[in-house]
Amino acid sequence: MLRLTTFVSAIALSTAAMAQDITVGVSPGEHGEIMEKVAEVAAPLGLNIEVIEFSDYVVPNQALADGDLDANSFQHRPYLENQMNDRGFGLVEVGTTITTPMGVYSDRIEDLADLPEGAQVAIPNDPTNGGRALLILQDLGIITLTEGTGLVPSPLDIADNPKGLRFLELDAAQLPRTLADADIAIINTNYALASGLSPRGDSIAMEKADSPYVNILVVQEGREAEPWVQTLVEAYQSPEVKAFIDEKYEGAVITSW
Repeated sequence: MLRLTTFVSAIALSTAAMAQDITVGVSPGEHGEIMEKVAEVAAPLGLNIEVIEFSDYVVPNQALADGDLDANSFQHRPYLENQMNDRGFGLVEVGTTITTPMGVYSDRIEDLADLPEGAQVAIPNDPTNGGRALLILQDLGIITLTEGTGLVPSPLDIADNPKGLRFLELDAAQLPRTLADADIAIINTNYALASGLSPRGDSIAMEKADSPYVNILVVQEGREAEPWVQTLVEAYQSPEVKAFIDEKYEGAVITSW
């Protein structure tokens, strides 16, 4: 018994000695909440995660590129690709996380068929999420985009706008506040949840589930082979985290694994 106790204690000490501390940047809402659960799962595996929230979509990639973070978890693939092209960041995806369908919200109408002529539509002002919002409107048959605009169209790429919609481009985090003034707002799930909106209960339309906007874990290029990265991915894509997401978000957030 003494030998067994000594052996177990040695393993515990060895694990503690090998434990690594990392910082992970997230956006508010489900990304932060899920990462806190990931931290619980990762701790017994020797990975101590400090979760740092950022209020916008620009700073987390800059902080990661500058070495102020070890990883981030807040963005989908098209956004990362756009950021890398525009800013020259040396970042790399190491695992997929969740999909958070964008929703169309309104305090003025209950059905998009009632959207008035000249309605004001609030959308994110960053290229990928703004483009994503426009693609949703096209899928809903409200506008038509010029062919070949890909995943990052802007209002300038609208070929047909039968209702003469007027577009208000704002920081994504501010969009829930526009519901008092805009006819509709197309809002990312994390900011909807953070403002008390229920994507399933309060939206009047939702993005299709098969969109290309899967979210990802990202690290600096050249660090993807470090052992802690695999531990982070495994902790995130664990049964415990999946059960947490399914129970807490009830389909508003969809796991990728």
